[in-house]
Amino acid sequence: MSTRPQLAALPTPVLPADRLRAALGCAPVWIKRDDLTGFALAGNKARPLEYLLGDALDRSRDLLVTGGGADSNFVPAAALAARVCGLDCEIVTVPGTGRDGTNLRLARAAGARVHLLDSPRRDRIDDAVAELAARRTVEGRRPVAIPRGGSTALGARGFARAAAELADQVGAGLLPAPGLIVIALGSGGSAAGLLAGLAATGLGARLLGVSVSRPPAEADAVVRRLAAECAAGTGRPAPGPERWEVVDARGAGFGIASDTERAAAGLGLRTEGLLLDDTYGAKAFAEAVRRLRAGIEGPVLYWHTGGVASVLAHLPAAENRGERS
Repeated sequence: MSTRPQLAALPTPVLPADRLRAALGCAPVWIKRDDLTGFALAGNKARPLEYLLGDALDRSRDLLVTGGGADSNFVPAAALAARVCGLDCEIVTVPGTGRDGTNLRLARAAGARVHLLDSPRRDRIDDAVAELAARRTVEGRRPVAIPRGGSTALGARGFARAAAELADQVGAGLLPAPGLIVIALGSGGSAAGLLAGLAATGLGARLLGVSVSRPPAEADAVVRRLAAECAAGTGRPAPGPERWEVVDARGAGFGIASDTERAAAGLGLRTEGLLLDDTYGAKAFAEAVRRLRAGIEGPVLYWHTGGVASVLAHLPAAENRGERS
C-alpha cells in the first residue's frame, strides 16, 4: 500500500467569474481555484508532491533534492512537503535579484539547504540536482532527485487525478462542461497530467497551455511525452493531439510580464480577487482574457495554479504601475 501523504485539501473549488464576465461582456467563465489547495502557499504544486513524496517514502528515502529558479513556486512547496514527511531537503537554484525572494526564504524557513549555481541559466538546474543527489548517495544518504517543477510522469499523476476531480464537479452540476481550459505552462507536469487525465474522462474540453519559459515546439514535445508516460503508468491510452494547443507567452523573458499581462492580472484582482503572479498567472490569464474579448464561445475555465508568494513579494511595484496607468 502506498504511503502517499495527504497535502492538498481537495477538491479545490470551481467558481463562476460573473464579475469578470460582466466586465468583458463575454462567454461564461469559471475559475478552478488550485491556489486554494491549503498546503502553505503551494498552490497546484501540492498535487504532484503527494505522489512524489509518497514514492520517496515507499522507497525509504531520507533526502529530497530538487531545484528551481530564484522565485520558483515549487521550491518552497517541495521543502515544506519534505519536512512534514520527515525528509531533509536540499535546493539547487540560480542567481536572482541579489537577495532571497519570498519563495527561497520560505524554503530556508522549512530547513532546506540552498545551493547557488554560478550561472543564471535555469536549464543547468536539473543536471546539478542529479549531480548533488549522486554525491549525497556516495556520502551514505538515500536521496530522491526531483527535476524542476516536479515534472515527471509520476508527478503528473497528481493532475491526472485533478482532471477526474473536475469531471466529478461537472457531473455534480457545480459548473457546466467547459469547452476550453486555460493553464500556465512552465516545466510541463501540470499540463501533461491534466491532458492525460482529461482523455480518461467524458469531458470534451480542449486544453490550452500558455508557455511562459520554453519555445512552443519544445513545450509541446515535453507535455506530450509526459502525458503519454503518465497515461501509460495508469493503464490508459495516450491523449490525442486534438485536445491540446500551446501558445507562446514568453514575451520579454521568463518572469517578465508585459503591460497587457499586468493589466489582465489587475482585472482579475479587481473583479474576482485573484492574485496572479507575473511569471505564470498573469501570462495565462491574459491569454484567457484575450480569447474571451475576441468572442470565443464558452464556457471557458481558467485553472488558477497559485503563485501567491510571488504576488505578495511584488505588490508595491504592482501598485505603482497601477497608479501610472
